[in-house]
Amino acid sequence: MGFKDRIGKALGASEGSLHPDGLAELIVGDAAYDDWDIVRDFGDLETARAWRQALSEQGFETVITSDWPVDEYGKGDISLRVPQGKGLEAEELLDEPEE
Repeated sequence: MGFKDRIGKALGASEGSLHPDGLAELIVGDAAYDDWDIVRDFGDLETARAWRQALSEQGFETVITSDWPVDEYGKGDISLRVPQGKGLEAEELLDEPEE
């Protein structure tokens, strides 16, 4: 058993591969969302999910997309998207300071 396998086992991943939380929420390579507005780009799935939740709680329809699958640690080129025409409103909401 190699180091990577031991780490995977310690984290509860089966067969030596890691599976980041929220992988089922990530839409990979689906051109149906290409016309949706990109609100923000992220390097990891965990951060993208947190921002997605913040927008969803405010009533926005949101998706997390990537052109390619993320690595076993949830790292990759990930975009948070909202339907076309809603991007500016979503960005403004995320930029508002909390009171």
